[in-house]
Amino acid sequence: MSPRTCSRRLREGGFTLVEAVVALALVAVGLAAIGTLVATNSRGALKLNQHAALINAARVVIATLPRAGDPMPDDLRGRVADHRWQMRLTPFADQISLVPESQFVPQRVQLRVQAPGGAVMSFETVRLQNRSTVR
Repeated sequence: MSPRTCSRRLREGGFTLVEAVVALALVAVGLAAIGTLVATNSRGALKLNQHAALINAARVVIATLPRAGDPMPDDLRGRVADHRWQMRLTPFADQISLVPESQFVPQRVQLRVQAPGGAVMSFETVRLQNRSTVR
């Protein structure tokens, strides 16, 4: 084998340094994209879990309220499963628009639940109160 043939085979036999660097750069970009996707997915799962916990705490609070029509304080506060909550009852409409002979009066119920991490969720609904128990 002549020296010229041997040197040509060495040049054609492997990857150049530039090719290796480009391949490593492509692998690094791919791994960075996968890492970003995993981080986004885990943040989304955490937010979903926190949202479900807030809704569950609100459901527990609503389930423990007195039956419709029973007297209830205007301002309630408490803690359930490390979630702070606050509930306020206010008149739903001005007293002029109410039906005079009705036994019940609509009350606006505003519930605010706060997670230990600081996330807040608010709910608003209407509840019927006995006219005799409304202040």
